[in-house]
Amino acid sequence: MSQAVAAKSLLHDPIQPTLWRMTWPVVIGVLTLISFNVVDTFFVGMLGTDPLAAVSFTFPVTFTVVSLAIGLGIGTSAVIARKRGSGREEHARFDGTVALSVSALLVVVLSVIGYVSMDAIFALLRAQTRLLPYIHDYMTIWFLGAVLLVTPMVGNAVLRASGDTRTPSLIMASGGLLNAIFDPILIFGLGPIPAMGVQGAALASLISWIIGTLLVLWYLNYKQLLTLLVPKDASWLHSARQILSIGIPAAGANMLTPLAMAVLTAIIAAYGAPAVAAFGVGSRLESLASVIILALSMSLPPLISQNFGAHAYDRVNAAYKVAIRSVLIVQLIIYGVLVALAPWVAAAFTDDPEVARLIRLFIYIMPLGYGVQGVIILTNSSFNALHKPMSALGLSIIRLFIMFVPLSWLGALVYDIPGLFAGGVIANVITGGIAWLWFQRETRTRNKEA
Repeated sequence: MSQAVAAKSLLHDPIQPTLWRMTWPVVIGVLTLISFNVVDTFFVGMLGTDPLAAVSFTFPVTFTVVSLAIGLGIGTSAVIARKRGSGREEHARFDGTVALSVSALLVVVLSVIGYVSMDAIFALLRAQTRLLPYIHDYMTIWFLGAVLLVTPMVGNAVLRASGDTRTPSLIMASGGLLNAIFDPILIFGLGPIPAMGVQGAALASLISWIIGTLLVLWYLNYKQLLTLLVPKDASWLHSARQILSIGIPAAGANMLTPLAMAVLTAIIAAYGAPAVAAFGVGSRLESLASVIILALSMSLPPLISQNFGAHAYDRVNAAYKVAIRSVLIVQLIIYGVLVALAPWVAAAFTDDPEVARLIRLFIYIMPLGYGVQGVIILTNSSFNALHKPMSALGLSIIRLFIMFVPLSWLGALVYDIPGLFAGGVIANVITGGIAWLWFQRETRTRNKEA
């Protein structure tokens, strides 16, 4: 399908089949992208509880950088898709070039800050001294290659903004597959390749990112979706401001998640390394269980943004409702599957009985809230697609720091770790209702203005 035909289909084809045609390829891509963390966790878990706990401590930090990339991708997709919807193709191509350069610059700066502050950061997270060598081994390589993780993510956002979700998914899938191949080789060694432990897990990811970067840059150039020529009435600074006006609040909203996770990790650290290790496994399982949510959060915004650019507000609301209904049904099914498989899932990640018990406990409670958490995530992405990034940021603040962290902490006070998990579920249910009502009010306002 040509870029022009793909873009036109978003404006005129039936909503439900169009959304799912865009989403299913993204499911495969997101599944393999998430596999970076899950596969790393699986193989590192074979090294023992301390290496697993160390890598679990890194998750809030690595996800902060990933959140910046996600936010910039959101800004990129929203700006480019709206311009395509209004017929400004040259502006869309130029914005793609600006987005890649801005994201690379910002991530390099953030990675340097993270590297020089590494000891202070993990001290704040209450990482035990004996875990620091493992953390250094992993994070030194991770920070070195972070810009190569971000470039394919923003490049894929450029492709999705044009209606192409298949190619980004293939690129993400290739990266996940390569990581799964390199992980056991570099962690445990093979032939002349020495065993590198947790350092090998980070190196496997880095190699996969390099290949993904080369693929996405080649394909964007091949499809002529980038240009260095500045269109009339455009400038590099103006395009950067448009992208960042959405991307920075979106990144801020995404960064709140690892910040909240860091607070919860610090709370859970009081219960010992087995609890931290179990929570780290649970967090990665959450990403895996939320693959449909994450895929829809990538495929829904281009559909909304292009129709927003064409002032088709009835299609905007229809797309949102289809996505919400779908995610609630799917996550209910996933919860049932997770509960049924809980003993085997726990056993796959650890042979420590206490860690396994806590993993099972996580599975029995936390996924109950994944459906309504999906409502929140999709509402956030829809707000960004409508160029309402501050609404998305406000919703994230409500969810995480007015609801999720306080109710989880209160639950821990009342009933220890089970109470903490239950508090998180209750927080998601309340915030999901707020998100739905907020978006309905926004679309009613847009219809009245039309």
